[in-house]
Amino acid sequence: MREYYSITELTREFDISTRTLRFYEDEGLIQPVRRGRTRLFRPSDRHLIRQIIRGRRLGFSINEIREIIKIYREPPGEVGQLKLMIRRIQERRDELRQRRRDLEETLTELDTAEEACVERLAELGVNT
Repeated sequence: MREYYSITELTREFDISTRTLRFYEDEGLIQPVRRGRTRLFRPSDRHLIRQIIRGRRLGFSINEIREIIKIYREPPGEVGQLKLMIRRIQERRDELRQRRRDLEETLTELDTAEEACVERLAELGVNT
């Protein structure tokens, strides 16, 4: 395992911008070693970046990701982090299911409105 990764290596590996990595650093999610103006990322930073990107892909906010990382670093540690992650996943799943229900309802309303328009056009003798 390598001791350090450069910002360029990580931006290429994760297909993200240097600005994104700096944002994660500014938000306190990662803490690369600084040598002058150069940032050197440890394997633990690389792992955190992977988890942050995964969390973002799952729809978690930066604050939620920060909370999950914080719990890992402090007591109750990994067990607490895993329990929190399960809770957040369940909440996210519930939100997405509600959104799906809302979308289905909207699609049904659109279908009904379209049918009414087609019927009215037919009553007026206009073909669609």
